[in-house]
Amino acid sequence: MKKGNLFDVQKSEGQTTEIFEILADGSAKIERIISQGQISPENEWYDQEMDEWVVLLQGKSTILFKENIEFQLIAGDYLLIPAHQKHRVTYTSTSPSCIWLAIHGKFSGI
Repeated sequence: MKKGNLFDVQKSEGQTTEIFEILADGSAKIERIISQGQISPENEWYDQEMDEWVVLLQGKSTILFKENIEFQLIAGDYLLIPAHQKHRVTYTSTSPSCIWLAIHGKFSGI
């Protein structure tokens, strides 16, 4: 068994890079991401092998897709991103920091 708290950001205080924490891995991967103003490098796109369901638990962010479609997210908003859908993060808030929960796998209904 493993217990944790998704809102515990003490480890991230003073960090200059995003924190990616794998919470579970198997046929799907669950990870927590803590962003504090970090964004994707200019002109670099995520192109992931698996579908990704992501929810923003805290903070504000903006995700841009290669097709010039942009989503501004607030706490509670989620996205289902199909595999190989190129995207990048163009904004994450610092106060409060962004806490994401991402689940990677193969999902139907996309």
